[in-house]
Order: sequence, then structure tokens, then C-alpha cells
Amino acid sequence: MPRDIAEAARARSGPSGLSAYVAAAVARQIERDNLKELITVAEADHGPISEEEIQAKRDQLQRARQEQRRSDGADAA
Repeated sequence: MPRDIAEAARARSGPSGLSAYVAAAVARQIERDNLKELITVAEADHGPISEEEIQAKRDQLQRARQEQRRSDGADAA
């Protein structure tokens, strides 16, 4: 690992330590790799995903988050 990256990781790792920080980073990368593989398979079966479809899903997620925040606020009241 390049020294500057190791130093930055050590500085950010906090009390859990560098090993836990690196393990979490590797786990995130594996998740991303797995998602990329799923997308590749889905696009091979169904064709590429359009920007409009991506934006529609982003909008749907945003609405769901807003609804969840409203719901959480109603529960707290």
C-alpha cells in the first residue's frame, strides 16, 4: 500500500484501528463488485438501463426516504 494512503487510513481509522478500517473498505469494494456483476447479468438479459430509468429509481428512493423521515417524526411525536 502506498505510504500516503496508509498514513491517511491510519489517521482516519480511529479507535477501531487500521485493520478494521481496511476490512470495512474491502467489504464495501466487494459489495460494489457484486453489484456490478448483478448489473452486468441483468443488462445482458434485459438490455442496458437508461438514464431515465436510473433517475426514476433515484426519485423513488428519495420519496421513500422522505416518507420514512415523516413516519419517524410522527412516531417521535
